[in-house]
Amino acid sequence: MSDDNRSNLLGGYLRARRALVTPDQVGLPAGTSRRVPGLRREEVAMLAGISADYYLRLERGRDKNPSPQVLESLARVLHLDELEQEYLLGLVAPRPRPQRRRKPERVPARVHQLLASVQVPAFVEGRAFDVLASNQLAVALSPRLKPGYNRLRSLLLDPEEQAFQQDWTRSAEGFIAAFRKSIGDDIDNPRFVELVGELALSSERFRTLWARHDVRNLDGGTTTVNHPVVGELRLHRDKLPVDDLLLVLYYADQGSESDEKLRLLASMAQTTPTPTRVGPRMAELNE
Repeated sequence: MSDDNRSNLLGGYLRARRALVTPDQVGLPAGTSRRVPGLRREEVAMLAGISADYYLRLERGRDKNPSPQVLESLARVLHLDELEQEYLLGLVAPRPRPQRRRKPERVPARVHQLLASVQVPAFVEGRAFDVLASNQLAVALSPRLKPGYNRLRSLLLDPEEQAFQQDWTRSAEGFIAAFRKSIGDDIDNPRFVELVGELALSSERFRTLWARHDVRNLDGGTTTVNHPVVGELRLHRDKLPVDDLLLVLYYADQGSESDEKLRLLASMAQTTPTPTRVGPRMAELNE
């Protein structure tokens, strides 16, 4: 993250979002001499009912404390949904946080016991999508779910993970938007800085989507994956909060073909012991 992005989160978000709104979406003529994607600054200001000079100050970080009414007007013009509007409001005058040593992300012993007892693929992830613990069936589903892996890095840089995801494009969009939501205003977190820097250098897809400033919750849902041994699996995903971490479980409809395939994977996993404690790399990152 550049110094400019760190000091002017609001301006960066406004610029990114207005570039995604086309003139016809707000009832304006596109014209033939438009040099910018999306809306011009003065168009956003006019539609939001504020002066062009004031909007320019907002984008350049000269006014960091606009009123909620102004932000709500901008959210309307920029076609922000409820979650995106909440994110926008959270960028304004964030409350000062005490300077303290960040606690390592540690998985409680009771959760390790839970992972060992559940009969579905299950793992624990941190705020940056680091896999902190997993059970045998999770690793049988995907080797990238071993402790020490990062799910976002795997998705963007590992060809096997890209082939595993049936809709890789949609998955990448969702993960990156959820990652930005997870970061929020905690932009100096060393783990976030490291991961953003690595992916910005290594993945063009990440650079493109990161510049959009999309935010999204990566909640439960249904996904389809392509397993190299058992083939296509249609799985439900649930995420349950555990302290500051998330317990993720994948499961199929009972009696379905995918359910039978998971049972096959479970029988195969019994012959391959899998550690559930955090890997050395993650331990170093969290110290």
